[in-house]
Amino acid sequence: MKRALVSVSDKTGLVEFVSGLVEQGYEIISTGGTKKALEKAGLNIIGISEITGFPEIMDGRVKTLHPKVHGALLCVRSNPDHVRQIKELGIDYIDLVCVNLYPFKQTVEKPGVTHEEVIENIDIGGPSMLRSAAKNYASIPVICDPNDYETVLEEIKTNGETTLETREKLAAKVYRHTCTYDNYIATYLENRIAK
Repeated sequence: MKRALVSVSDKTGLVEFVSGLVEQGYEIISTGGTKKALEKAGLNIIGISEITGFPEIMDGRVKTLHPKVHGALLCVRSNPDHVRQIKELGIDYIDLVCVNLYPFKQTVEKPGVTHEEVIENIDIGGPSMLRSAAKNYASIPVICDPNDYETVLEEIKTNGETTLETREKLAAKVYRHTCTYDNYIATYLENRIAK
């Protein structure tokens, strides 16, 4: 059975997309608020702690930064040594990643926002998962934009998987997205120093 890791701040179209993945035979792994939203919609969800064997800690700051997540994402499936290693370590593949990031820019723009609140909206695990999956786009579709849900789901329904061309486009979008996100953070800190 294929597995999808889903962890999003922007939940636009999420239930419909994940329901479609479930209909196509995917198990769904999720975290925090995303897991709650999907369970509320009646979907059966595997918590990330069930995968890692480790609880979410530090108010959720650490939950997906784990070898059972990143090993599953970065394993080159055509490399026998990689495949041997994950089998020996009891790591199962993750076959699709759907992640969008904490709303950093929107948080900065909120009236009266505190510096502490801004810092807590710097996403660490999200960009890490996006970048790991995007690096391995040969095997894994990675979605950071709800506008891509329909294309991905339609290809999976039609072909059983996404095309390599689509995965490459999605990977490029991820790197553009994380680059822009990091630029917002750098600009915020630079402006703070300049005051």
